[in-house]
Amino acid sequence: MFNKKSLLLTGYFIFHLTFLSQAQIVSDKIDETKLYAESKQVNQFFRRFNGEEDEKGNRYYPTDKQYRTVKLRKKYLSILFDGSNGGMSDAVKNEFVKTVLDKPETSILEFHGKNWFSEVQTFFTSNGKDQPITLFMELEKDHLGSKWVIYKAHADMYKPYFLRDTTKVGRFLHPMSHELDFMNLRKAFSNTDSISQFTVKRFMPDHLSLLLYDLKKGNLVFKSVDQMKFHFFQIDGWYFEISEFNRPGYNTGWLISNLVKLKDKSDKEVLLKYLLYETR
Repeated sequence: MFNKKSLLLTGYFIFHLTFLSQAQIVSDKIDETKLYAESKQVNQFFRRFNGEEDEKGNRYYPTDKQYRTVKLRKKYLSILFDGSNGGMSDAVKNEFVKTVLDKPETSILEFHGKNWFSEVQTFFTSNGKDQPITLFMELEKDHLGSKWVIYKAHADMYKPYFLRDTTKVGRFLHPMSHELDFMNLRKAFSNTDSISQFTVKRFMPDHLSLLLYDLKKGNLVFKSVDQMKFHFFQIDGWYFEISEFNRPGYNTGWLISNLVKLKDKSDKEVLLKYLLYETR
């Protein structure tokens, strides 16, 4: 027989367990909702931007009614922007979304298409010191598939070697140097600080060649990848960047972190040179 005290204790434990169970269910639903809202992989960002999956990550195919519908794409595009970036105004974002939805045939992101690349921030070790080096990577066709390849690199450690000294006068090879069998090259190469004065004006520093040289000579050792982001020029008249955000809430995962409307082809060329450190 239970006494009054025992009944009260039993009732308390039943209530407590029921409350915990309900709280767990609510918590699971919140976590589940967050999971659905997050673009956990770059490939998933592609599918959501294109309207090729449901909120649970199940793929849609051309035979499915929801595949790439304007309604589905509009829903996803509303959550694919980094909400903490005040530099992207609502007006610009709305114009971008309108462009995408008004021209569905030409606003599909192509994973194996051109006009997008990855920027990977890495660390290498040189003489016991960490050196940050940026690698630019793109997809390249390889037989029946494709592979990521490095097509450009930038390292601050190499910048001093490519500075052109334009303040000094007289550092040039006389136009009649060929008549002297270019013997004045000895003088040109005697001062390493002014060597770049004797190169063609259109010469561009090639940090990737130096990186490969240092790796082969053992002067550099790869350490780690710090972070990465992706640059897109696939939507006509627009540039956008995506980055990964790990933070509380629903605005997390791979999101559009920068957005720029391009007026013409020259805008694209200027921006591309800037992104590749060619004008910095």
